[in-house]
Amino acid sequence: MSVQELEKERAPKQAAFGLVGWLRWGWRTLTSMRTALILLFLLALGSVPGSLVPQRGVEPDKVARIYEQNPTLAEWYDRFQLFEVFTSTWFAAVYLLLFTSLIGCIIPRTATYVRELRRKPPAAPQNLSRLPHFASFESDLEVEETARRLRKLRFRVVTGDGWVSAEKGYLRETGNLFFHIALLGILLAIAAGSLFGYRGNVLVVEGDGFANTVAAYDRYIPGSQVSAESLEPFSLQLADFKVAYQVAGDKKGQALDYTAHLKVNDSPDAPARDFDLKVNTPLEVNGTQTYLIGNGYAPVFKVTDGKGQVAFEGAVPCLIEDKATMTSGCVVKAPDAQPEQLGFLLRFLPTSVPLTDGTYASAFPGSLNPEVRLEGAFTGDLGLRSGKPQSVYELAPPELMKKLKPLVMGTHVPKPLAAGQSIDLPEGAGKLEFVGVKEWITLQIAYDPGRMPALVFSGTAVVAIALSLMIRRRRVFVRVKEGPDGGRVDVGGLTRTEGSAAGFAEEFADIVKVLSAGEKHVR
Repeated sequence: MSVQELEKERAPKQAAFGLVGWLRWGWRTLTSMRTALILLFLLALGSVPGSLVPQRGVEPDKVARIYEQNPTLAEWYDRFQLFEVFTSTWFAAVYLLLFTSLIGCIIPRTATYVRELRRKPPAAPQNLSRLPHFASFESDLEVEETARRLRKLRFRVVTGDGWVSAEKGYLRETGNLFFHIALLGILLAIAAGSLFGYRGNVLVVEGDGFANTVAAYDRYIPGSQVSAESLEPFSLQLADFKVAYQVAGDKKGQALDYTAHLKVNDSPDAPARDFDLKVNTPLEVNGTQTYLIGNGYAPVFKVTDGKGQVAFEGAVPCLIEDKATMTSGCVVKAPDAQPEQLGFLLRFLPTSVPLTDGTYASAFPGSLNPEVRLEGAFTGDLGLRSGKPQSVYELAPPELMKKLKPLVMGTHVPKPLAAGQSIDLPEGAGKLEFVGVKEWITLQIAYDPGRMPALVFSGTAVVAIALSLMIRRRRVFVRVKEGPDGGRVDVGGLTRTEGSAAGFAEEFADIVKVLSAGEKHVR
């Protein structure tokens, strides 16, 4: 055997890490403060798309508009769950990892904190002049009097034979620990809201109402522990909706204020009360909050079929196409029309003005000159009886419908209809009448039992981090020496917090003044 082989054989072999070793390494890494901060940053970063991309639970109309205007982009958004950020798989994974990391941080920190509270300040060193802060003065001050003066300054004091040891600033560790506990409390409050809370969206047209039942929601997202009986039994009716717009200047057309005048019944037996719902003034009924999150126009149409019967009459909520002018696309469906079902594509212009090319457009978002432009009329099967879900903003597939001539887009565009006007359909198919204009609002109804606890824990976190950053851990040592020419007192001090020595110098000077009160020759 060669020398190299012999040395290689005798060399100590590194032990295999093993499964247990990897698990311990993973747990230490997950529960480290660095990992917790990284996860907290990722959680904040993951919340950004939830603010920039419309969420299905809050703005379903904007989500529908993205699907209509850019289907490819909408598909990618949906693939990465960007329309439902706060309920997505990846957001929940970061949330749970942060939750676990905080628990792993808090448990050892709590044990350390308890030990620190029980630990007494150490005995004073023999040579206090070696400490960062030192002073000495002649005095007959005794140990007990020195301890009393330091206790008056709110120090924790320990005495010995000719020495006094004092420590202060334990609230720094208290703030640090409570900050982490508050973060954990915020996560628990959010979890409680997800389990026991619910939220939903509903569109309400002027003159219509809403009762807080599952069937009345357009979109309903309950927590896993919520049942239909958990909903607060209130109801409301939209009496009127007003929007104030800027009428002049560079910001002409900008919305200034939204006000929805509601009639609210807090319970089935309660009398109705008036309430003005605004964007920043939600309606609250026993912890359930109702927010105003959107608005638009709902023109009223009347459809008469080929047999002279009224096949449809009512307000039709329209999908906003241009927010600046509130130009909206409308779809009217008359499934009861005879001999064939009727469908219409229309464009609502709140303030209609003629253009030089003979077309019409809206010049202002307010309803100053409302008109409806008929884009196309169709007959055939609307597909409402097929059992397949269908958007109220879309007609049936083209193969099921036939365009009525000469209302084919590009061949002849009739003059827009003003309120009270009607247009006769070709081939004796019937008549469409524009009756008037109403407005619609979208509401978000939410019950979140973790809302107030989250607010309390957030306030606690702010106070705790302030304590952690502002308070310094510091120690003061005093040695009382007797001599033939009188006594001498040596005072030394140091901080246990990095970067706070400069701030402690002034406080140390004040401590020396208190201890040497009435004495002379302080140096």
